[in-house]
Amino acid sequence: MIPEYTQMNPSQRCSPRRGLALATALLLGTSLISTQAQQASASSAPPSTNRWETTAAAGLTLTRGNSETLLATLSLDTKRKWEHDEVALGLAGGYGEDHKVRNTEFVNAFGQYNRLLSERFYVGLRADFNYDGIANLSYRVTVSPLAGYYLIKEARTSLAFEAGPSVVFEKYQNQSSDTYAGLRLAERFEHKLTDTTKIWQSATYVPQLDRWTEKYLLTFEAGIDTAITKKWSLRVVFQDIYDSEPAAGNDHNDLRLIAGTAYKF
Repeated sequence: MIPEYTQMNPSQRCSPRRGLALATALLLGTSLISTQAQQASASSAPPSTNRWETTAAAGLTLTRGNSETLLATLSLDTKRKWEHDEVALGLAGGYGEDHKVRNTEFVNAFGQYNRLLSERFYVGLRADFNYDGIANLSYRVTVSPLAGYYLIKEARTSLAFEAGPSVVFEKYQNQSSDTYAGLRLAERFEHKLTDTTKIWQSATYVPQLDRWTEKYLLTFEAGIDTAITKKWSLRVVFQDIYDSEPAAGNDHNDLRLIAGTAYKF
């Protein structure tokens, strides 16, 4: 299987390749078959705690001949849960060329700490870093103290909502830097379909407080991961980043569809 990666940016708009469509269909089909086969015997035991859970994922497309392209993504995520504490860290990047012309270049990183005050209610702190060479974003750093609540907190399913003030440090290429106060509203959902397949979804909305309807950032992600061995899995991830005030000459939306493999440590 050859993973595929497609990003829409201001200079080009393209649909996912046929190979990606076939990979996605195969992955979804595998998930449905696995769900039916394991539904009766699905374990309801709570997830293990007090250990780091780390996943590295990669996607790569390389073509030569009539077309000459390179598209690659890498990501590393880790998390750990204690009785009253939760930590999550992540780093992701991507680079692409079409006939030696750069069309993809981004780096994202985050870190979050939660302190559980009860079984479902928690407070915490989150920091995000974003760079996008195609969108002319030199950097965006967001620091957000937060309060959150698990509306659903079960062995196989979790749904949490978070809210809190934010400070955003932002700079676009050929523009002066900007710092403003914002409000971060977020939700994240995860569900384990079977012992080998999980789906997840998250959304974050960060508006500038004094320009609520004019300047804001909206991010969305949804994905599915199906294990093929104890350590290796196949995954498909869709991401959408909407910037209400992008750099001059850039579109508001950046869409990414990533298909690849992941390895669990």
